[in-house]
Parts: sequence; C-alpha cells; structure tokens
Amino acid sequence: MTRIAASIAETTTPAPDDMGGGVAGTAAASQVSQVLSAPGLEPLSQRARGYMDAAASKNTRRAYASDWRHFAAWCRANGLALLPPSPQVVGLYITACASGDLGGAKKSNAVATIERRLSSLSWNYSQRGLALERRDRHIATVMAGIRNTHARPPLQKEAVLPEDIIAMLETLDRASLRGLRDRAMLLIGFAGALRRSEIVGLDVGRDQSDDGRGWIEIFDKGLLVTLRGKTGWRQVEIGRGSSDATCPVVAVETWLHLAKIPRGPIFRRVIGAGKAVGAQRLNDQEVAKLVKRAALAAGVRGDLPQAERAQKFAGHSLRAGLASSVEADERYVQKQLGHASVEMTRKYQRRRDRFRVNLTKAAGL
Repeated sequence: MTRIAASIAETTTPAPDDMGGGVAGTAAASQVSQVLSAPGLEPLSQRARGYMDAAASKNTRRAYASDWRHFAAWCRANGLALLPPSPQVVGLYITACASGDLGGAKKSNAVATIERRLSSLSWNYSQRGLALERRDRHIATVMAGIRNTHARPPLQKEAVLPEDIIAMLETLDRASLRGLRDRAMLLIGFAGALRRSEIVGLDVGRDQSDDGRGWIEIFDKGLLVTLRGKTGWRQVEIGRGSSDATCPVVAVETWLHLAKIPRGPIFRRVIGAGKAVGAQRLNDQEVAKLVKRAALAAGVRGDLPQAERAQKFAGHSLRAGLASSVEADERYVQKQLGHASVEMTRKYQRRRDRFRVNLTKAAGL
C-alpha cells in the first residue's frame, strides 16, 4: 500500500473484479439475469440497451469505460473494494491521481482529468443502482485541496480567425474531391461554430441514417442546420457569404453535387485514389486533423516554434474562431454556439474586446 493509505485504515477489504463483486454485485447481477431471461423480453431489453447507449455520446461512453477500468485496476492493486461505493476509497484514489502514486511511472493527472474521473465513477456507480456521494468530506475536501494545489489556467486551443480560414482554404486542392470536402467542412464548421462531432454527424436530410446527429436545409439566403445536442435539438443559421470562394453554403452545395451524394452522411471518406466517395461517415477526429494540417500549412501563428504550433489547433479552433471574430451582439454569438450561459460563450472569445476599453486611461492615468 502507498503512503497515502495510512490516513484511512478502514478501507482494506478485498477487491472484486471490474464489473462488481461481493454480495451487492452478486445480488444485482442475479436480479438482472432473472429479468433478461424472462420469456419475450429479450427484444425489449435489446432496445433498452440501445436507448442507454444513446443517452451519451460514443466519446463520453468510451471515456467513462476507460476511467472505470483505471479505477478498478487501482483498487485491485491496493486490495480495496470496488463495491459498494466508498467515499474513503475514492478520496484515496483521487489523491493518488493528483500525486502520481498510481504504480509504475509517476505521472500525476491534471485537475480536469481528475474531475472527469470523478464524473465517470458517479455515472458507473449509478448504472449499477448505487450512489457515490461526491459531497462527502472524504471526496469534497480532498478535491478542493487538489484544485488549490494543482489547478492551472486551462490550455485553450488557438482560435482561427477569418483571415486564417482564408489562408487555410488556399492550401486545399480546388480540383480534387478531398479538397472540396475539406473546404466545405472548414467553412461550415467555422460559420456555424459547430463541434467536430456535429460537422461529421450531419446528413443531407432528416431521418436518413441511424448514427446521424442532424441534417441541413438549403434556402436562398443560407443554410439551416438542425442538430441534436447535449440538451436537446437546436437550429443553427448559416448565411451565405459575400463571395462564392468563401461561402459555406456554396462549398457544401459544390461538394454534394460533385461527390454525387443525394442522401445520408454529408462528409464521407474519399476512396479510389481520390476519385470516388465511400458510403461511410467520417470520424470526428478527421476534423481535428484537418484543422491542424491546414493551419500549419497556411503558416497560422508562424511566430511560434513548430512543435508548439502543432499543439495549438484542433476542432474547437473553428468554434473559438467565430466567437472571437464576429462583430455582433453577444446574444447572437451565444445562440450560434448553443450555450446556456453567456459566461461559457465568453470562454470561447479568445481575443474579442481585448483592450478595447482602457480603464487605466478612463480612471485618469
């Protein structure tokens, strides 16, 4: 046991396996087995699993599963019980995460990572019909100390501004299907302030795929995007640009026409030596790779060393770019980004209004 454990000696019960153990885990598993084995309920249980999967995004489920395995492995290594949930055990675990006492190479987790791990544990316990009390002093007090000791300013991705986007577009091949697709993704992502998952999740029309997150409608004045977000459905208006060369609507129309996509996913893989378009939807990681690749090729933030520049750009650079550059009432920016509060929107406005009001001079100095 590590040096941390001395403070909480009562948490030394044997460790169960990853999916639970002890009386609580066995009883819960038995009840679930009885329900699922009931005649005629298998199709319904399969549908219920599908709805449970749809309750959170694939990336969120992947992170929750990874954090649960991490916690389970730590419990096993230290002879601690995974079930039932123990605030004392969780308090020790987040201490180990913050201090790097996780076994093997000593590498401490960032505060944001520990916060995510706590959320993951709460979710995983709730899926097992159990509750983890995060306000318990063994968790809340330790977490407050971790924040005060280790918290750092957030590392935000660089915002790509309109002049950056134009330069990035110039690095794309106008004559290839891949270049046309990438052009459309950059422009619609920037003008709509869309997340990378929202960009690749778009379909040509409504109810055209099982894994779609929204669809588009093209009008004379622009493009209407209907999206399924974290808090429900929302609509994003993307107006036509002042020039066809930088118009997101024209870019999408051109891509759909030349790629011959009448329905289903809009953004797909280009195959056959770049001469054909596949049927499958792009992975959202491709958006992040595109933004980084185009920004570096265009020389955006060329004042920084190459290695540092490579870490500056990702999918969120598009959302932050619109929020930082648009000259409009803040409420319109908030609506476009789909934020519930203006405080969240201001986190995306990297350089907007910086030094616009000089309170030093206004005070008479």
